[in-house]
Amino acid sequence: MGFTSDDIVKVLREQIKNYDNRLHTDETGTVILVGDGVARVSGLDKCMAGELIEMPNGSYGMALNLEESTVSVVILGDDRGIREGDTVRRTGRVVSVPVGEALIGRVVDALGRPIDGKGEIAAERYDPIEHRAPGIIERRHVDTPLETGIKAIDSMIPIGKGQRELIIGDRQTGKTTIATDTILNQKGKNVICVYVAIGQKRSTVAQVVQSLTLKGAMDYTIVVSATAGELAPMQYIAPYTGCTMGEYFMNRGGHVLVIYDDLSKHAVAYRAISLLIRRPPGREAYPGDVFYLHSRLLERAAQLSDKLGGGSLTALPIVETQAGDISAYISTNVISITDGQIFLETELFNSGIMPAVNPGISVSRVGGDAQIKAMKKVSGSLKLLYSQYRELKAFAQFGSDLDADTKSRLALGERIVEVLKQKNEAPIRTALQVCIIYAVVNGLLSDIPAEKIAAFEQRLYEIMDLRYSGALDSIEKTGLLDQESEAKIKQALEEAKRDFVLPEA
Repeated sequence: MGFTSDDIVKVLREQIKNYDNRLHTDETGTVILVGDGVARVSGLDKCMAGELIEMPNGSYGMALNLEESTVSVVILGDDRGIREGDTVRRTGRVVSVPVGEALIGRVVDALGRPIDGKGEIAAERYDPIEHRAPGIIERRHVDTPLETGIKAIDSMIPIGKGQRELIIGDRQTGKTTIATDTILNQKGKNVICVYVAIGQKRSTVAQVVQSLTLKGAMDYTIVVSATAGELAPMQYIAPYTGCTMGEYFMNRGGHVLVIYDDLSKHAVAYRAISLLIRRPPGREAYPGDVFYLHSRLLERAAQLSDKLGGGSLTALPIVETQAGDISAYISTNVISITDGQIFLETELFNSGIMPAVNPGISVSRVGGDAQIKAMKKVSGSLKLLYSQYRELKAFAQFGSDLDADTKSRLALGERIVEVLKQKNEAPIRTALQVCIIYAVVNGLLSDIPAEKIAAFEQRLYEIMDLRYSGALDSIEKTGLLDQESEAKIKQALEEAKRDFVLPEA
């Protein structure tokens, strides 16, 4: 089939019309300095903040400082093989990670690459790790409980879907345990969980994954790991990666729980990067934007409006303190960003009270809105009674002559402490929590020795499950503690007491 001269002229005119005679010199740059995982590059005139840069050794970098004539690129991998004078190339996209259903049950690094030996991930698409947080109009009030299965938290410091609740305390006080137990309690509740390990030991992350696998929790969990042995840039982007993976499900009307373990190490990684790229140090050598580092991450947690599908992303950031000092720089930053904090105390942990929640400093700014009405009804005075007991106990040790009222308050407090103790990896369904808290707050356990409370509690749960399961289902279905359910709880308490009451004097 031949071409006429008109056809050829038409094609030539079209090509001339669309011809761009400018040389594309802005797509590549030259390394002028490299070291400590940072490359200073010239020539990337149109580079975007956070853009992914292709490095000559096959790895990638992320553009952080956009200066007048150079760009500081932090290398997301090994900097060996990169030399002065090497050519780097723009990718035209900011740092993005894979998202989608295929990630569920997998362990990935900070760039979303699989590290669990289960093969490649068929990603639905790639989303940028930095994303605008939902605006006020796009959100609605946080009013749906996200049950942790931990009595001390669900009763006194309730967490709602879309909330940001800080877990804070010294090392080895059970912070990660609270987070992982919360993941275990989401089984069968249509909540996708994302656990982000930042600066942890590789063995610690492996133990968490093994624990979640044994309990069947990896069926709805994604683990993002940037361990202590990895480069600071990988630890820096890890929480944003986890948040992006969670947002995929939130934007489709799902409910997501994201745990950042922990943001202290995240801030340290960011400080290391900032000092290497010559950003001016401020308080404790942290850069001036360290508050923005965490605020732009945690503001992405939200309960979306019904118009946008009603999905939610709940954030549980963890911060490690030194000697219980919650007034430190990073601690106060994150406290001011979040909607409350669960403070774990070393003294309580060492005395065998686990979880070691301090009821005085711990608070949830959502409060009773994040509880079913039955729990709100029975636990209303619990925090006050517990706090009074801690104060009285401190004074009572200095005097032996106590009046009857003080003795009864101390006895009640002892039983509250015993009731709120809980083993690891043993979340308790909400209706059973209502039963035992109803019993202790109303003084119905006063005739049971404090040391036998734990055994009594297990017996009560067995009786409720076997004979009064209808009452438990009613509490969870309606969210109310009606007269019929209350009567059945009292009957179960009487039956359970037969083996535990104190003998008559």
